[in-house]
Amino acid sequence: MAIEQTLILIKPDGAFRKLTGLTIDRLDATGLEMVGAKMIVVTDKLARDHYSSLSDKPFFEDLIKYIRGGYHGISDSRILALVYRGENAIKAVRAVAGATNPEAAAPGTIRGSFGRMNSVTKQFENVIHASSDPTDAAKEVALWFKKEELIP
Repeated sequence: MAIEQTLILIKPDGAFRKLTGLTIDRLDATGLEMVGAKMIVVTDKLARDHYSSLSDKPFFEDLIKYIRGGYHGISDSRILALVYRGENAIKAVRAVAGATNPEAAAPGTIRGSFGRMNSVTKQFENVIHASSDPTDAAKEVALWFKKEELIP
């Protein structure tokens, strides 16, 4: 059994559609411990650093626009960044989050319940980001949080 930390971001579409509380409720139901939470304005640099591993993909600029609230007409988009900790936290959060593509996400998962394909922007709105593996989780937590912002 591995005690892990994982990053969760409630993306602009989740915040815009007032899904923050419902999302946290589902995350809390995993039994994991929330050890960090803060509202953050996503700068261009932060967005590019976060998605740096996808910088060679044709959809990279769309990701940057999306995470910064550009598809929702929100300037200085604020998102909620969270860190959860516990046994196999990454796997547990990814299970409750559901598949990245909301159309393929299982019913009852966050993305299965609240995600959608925006017919205007042609973008997936999948409500949250969840770290994919321990390497990404460590990088992402360090990118979004200072050590002293997390409960030890």
